Amino acid sequence: MSLYSTSTRWGTPARLFHWVMAAGIVFMVGFGLWMTGLPPSMRKLNVYALHKSVGITLLGLIVLRLLWRALDRRPQAVPGQPLWQTVAAKITHAATYALLFVVPLSGWLYNSASGFPLRWFKLVNLPRLSESDPALKATAHAVHEYGVWALVVLVALHAGAALKHHFVDRDPTLSAMVPFLNAPGPARTSAASSRE
Repeated sequence: MSLYSTSTRWGTPARLFHWVMAAGIVFMVGFGLWMTGLPPSMRKLNVYALHKSVGITLLGLIVLRLLWRALDRRPQAVPGQPLWQTVAAKITHAATYALLFVVPLSGWLYNSASGFPLRWFKLVNLPRLSESDPALKATAHAVHEYGVWALVVLVALHAGAALKHHFVDRDPTLSAMVPFLNAPGPARTSAASSRE
């Protein structure tokens, strides 16, 4: 594996950022849904504190990922791809990156507007983004919640498109990101199959 991406495959840092972020999103959505059902207790406070710390970590990772992306090259686009797919992919990627900022920042704002302190893994005190404000708290909560579901939809679309590229289009889009996955061979035509 190479440090930098090539014309056909993503480099190791790009892959790590991609898969760590993907795992983080899946974990945070499941964890967030589970924690809201906990009864009020010290345990719930600690669970929420962990959720916030992981969210801040993912925010830092997306910043680092964008910085690395500015330095790294991108594998070449699959030749012959329809224009609508190229445009849809760019819009989906841009919206996903935007939500990867909006979701943790709205959670941070919600925490600040609720009047709670924010400590990253109980090690570093983070600044408030606002004073206590019930109206802002409600708005930030709504943005956070709807942003999460929008992100889930975009991630599902992204995963579905990657699987389509691999199993239907049989192009190297997925194998460029998945370590040790070989690009699929060309699809066999029905005429070729009938001759066998």
